Amino acid sequence: MALKIAGRSDLSSFMVMDVMQKAEDLEARGEKVIHLEVGQPSSGAPKAACKAIVDALGEPSSHGYTLSLGIPSLRNGIAAHYDQLYNVRVKPENVIVTVGSSLGFAMAFLTCFDHGDTVAMTNPGYAAYRNLMMSVGLRPMMIDCRAEQGWKLSVADLDAMDPVPDGIIIASPANPTGVVLNASEMAAITGWCDARGVRLISDEIYHGITFDVEAATALATSSDAIVVNSFSKYFSMTGHRVGWMIAPDNLVDPLERLAQNCVISVPTLSQIAAAAAISDPSAKAELEEHVRRYKRNRDILLNGLDSRFLGNAAPAEGAFYIYADTSEISDDSMNLADRLLNEAHVATTPGLDFDTEQGRSSIRISFAGTNDDMQEAVRRINAWVRDNPGA
Repeated sequence: MALKIAGRSDLSSFMVMDVMQKAEDLEARGEKVIHLEVGQPSSGAPKAACKAIVDALGEPSSHGYTLSLGIPSLRNGIAAHYDQLYNVRVKPENVIVTVGSSLGFAMAFLTCFDHGDTVAMTNPGYAAYRNLMMSVGLRPMMIDCRAEQGWKLSVADLDAMDPVPDGIIIASPANPTGVVLNASEMAAITGWCDARGVRLISDEIYHGITFDVEAATALATSSDAIVVNSFSKYFSMTGHRVGWMIAPDNLVDPLERLAQNCVISVPTLSQIAAAAAISDPSAKAELEEHVRRYKRNRDILLNGLDSRFLGNAAPAEGAFYIYADTSEISDDSMNLADRLLNEAHVATTPGLDFDTEQGRSSIRISFAGTNDDMQEAVRRINAWVRDNPGA
């Protein structure tokens, strides 16, 4: 007799990880693949973070548990970051260090909502939100955002929701579109949520990576919002798996108890590295140079790629993604991504990972790599499009 497997485990795969596996298989056979599929900075951690790890290796305490909320130097550094960057006062006591932002989202869902509650998110949007919600018994409510509205969530969209959801998760800069909410747009959304008792979770993991615009934090206009951020993107520390949450006073205790039971603590050496990355002044210059490289990469792709491949692309004002409208080439983004990988050796992510309906005619391309890789990607994609005009 077969033993039961819980229905909550029946999730859609995170397609970008499947593409990564296929790309690795090609590389194992000796092929040179240009990676545009994953949001993986080609740069490493800041030098100050690396030095902090080396300096800590000989200390026995750096190899043991920490408190579940994180080491004091990191929590203090994150709190100071908000004061310096946004002129927003955050108490270190409200900072919760997490195993990447992914665990932060899961903890927010588990702490703020009960089984069967509805949580709204934009469509297209980050697939893991939807999958995590379903795994803990929540019901995603999708809000369509399209090119004609600048791919942005608006208060009009919120007013149109029926019923009013229990929560909303937003992202700015957004994955996959790169859309950035300005201060007034963010204030309108936080005000709508606060007025209706709707819990807002603000994904701010791409803060710091914007191009000629500024991203606003939800903390500037709401004391009830939960902010989730990470050392993976701006700080180029994906493999260290360190993220953080800023939580209202009444959520700190339940989040701490959940963390105690889920993970005990975030890896200590990674926390030490993160504390240096966010507090050492020398890291800032390194990280800002990465942002300048991302902008050059974006411009190489936008100016160089065949217009049939880009179509009516999303703005790409922040993060390091272009959400391309490939409808002129193909209405099957899974097939298109497979062919680009196998025939042009360029890895991209099908739009279906972010929008289960309209995403069939879109591709997400990441420009987190090197300038040379972007130039080569343009050459390969354009050659493939010329040879396959009606793929």
